[in-house]
Amino acid sequence: MVTVTVCMIVKNEEKILDRCLSCLHDLADEIVIADTGSTDRTKEIAAKYTDKIYDFRWMDDFAAARNFVFSKASGDYIYSADADEVLDEVNRERFRLLKENLLPEIEIVQMYYCNQLKFGTVYNYDREYRPKLFKRVRTFSWIDPIHETVRTEPLVFDSDIEIIHEQEESHAKRDLAAFERLCGRGGRLSGRLLDLYARELFIAGEEEDFLRAEPYFEKICAEEGRSEDEWKEAFCVVSRAARLRGDVPKFYKYAMKAAACGSCAEICLELAYYYEAAADDNEAAVWFYNAAFETESILDIRCGGEKALLGLAGCYRRSGLEEAAQEYERMAAEKEERRLSG
Repeated sequence: MVTVTVCMIVKNEEKILDRCLSCLHDLADEIVIADTGSTDRTKEIAAKYTDKIYDFRWMDDFAAARNFVFSKASGDYIYSADADEVLDEVNRERFRLLKENLLPEIEIVQMYYCNQLKFGTVYNYDREYRPKLFKRVRTFSWIDPIHETVRTEPLVFDSDIEIIHEQEESHAKRDLAAFERLCGRGGRLSGRLLDLYARELFIAGEEEDFLRAEPYFEKICAEEGRSEDEWKEAFCVVSRAARLRGDVPKFYKYAMKAAACGSCAEICLELAYYYEAAADDNEAAVWFYNAAFETESILDIRCGGEKALLGLAGCYRRSGLEEAAQEYERMAAEKEERRLSG
């Protein structure tokens, strides 16, 4: 049977750390914890379960902290956990069976991450796969009987384990502030981080977050070497910020740039909100309809779902068409239910 090291980074988690470790301690062969500056009882609680507790000086870099704690692991596989995660008895048993039956060629195991929308910031569904278990030392092997090559793609197994994410509060403000600091230092966001920043803005950002992000995303709009998808996400952010500021020429400039890239539900919704604010319900309805039925969401699935449909309902209700308004509200409720069920 394989051995598993649980690796965690923590800071001031005294309220929830015992709950997490009590779920994992008898599944793990080793628990390694990196503390990034706790001032409460976090390390005292961790010491009930492990003596492998390390202090790690926080440098505003979660990846650096994860790499450090991973470097201290000795098990065959590393399970990356956060303090706000819980495994119930059904999924603890699934984890046990996974350990007993895991084939050595499997390098990554994905598990369902559940309850993501309780304080949703970047995820569109309540239940999605996330890589959680990693083979610590990878063995490279040759494949193909002719024109042989080294297999570089990891072997991934999608398990049936469900992890309950029991966040105590939203991390949106923390995450958005971290993005702002990174951009302010002149850092170049990768395509993945750019996507996550834009998602977090659309799903959880407030007006001031968009306005502070606007200069960085406007720079992305003219940056060489970016993909069309990255430009489109940047167009969406700048369009939203310009609409919020009432800068109509700039709003249209970037909305049209997004449309030229194939459009998306987010831009259609921005146009709908613009016309709705101008009391032009006929034109607003056109764009709400386009958001709901003619385009796809690229950042916040609600833009092509509940938000667009409820916008249509409002337009029809103000026009005296109550039956149509109720039908769109029913459709919005169905969309939301499907999204919440994953």
